[in-house]
Amino acid sequence: MASNSASVQRNGASLVFSGVLDRAAVTALWPSLAALDGVQQLDLAAVSKLDSAGLALLAELAARLRANGTAPTIIGSPDGFTDLSAAYRLAPTLDFHALPAAS
Repeated sequence: MASNSASVQRNGASLVFSGVLDRAAVTALWPSLAALDGVQQLDLAAVSKLDSAGLALLAELAARLRANGTAPTIIGSPDGFTDLSAAYRLAPTLDFHALPAAS
């Protein structure tokens, strides 16, 4: 189990995630993610997989960064990231993009 435990560390302008980002990990990690000043990257290279709760956490962080004027860079694509992003219609930057209006 220890090899799957999730963690996040601040490394300069990056939040570096590792392990499995699932519902339990999100609950444990959320309190440590309050201070986002200067964050420009979400580094997922060491994340082995994520579920919808993990994706929701990352999308929320990306939205908060955009609200503060930073377009975050996403590094890495763990197992589940691409499929869940497509299912929730999230852009590669984790920004929600609705379908274009019909003309």
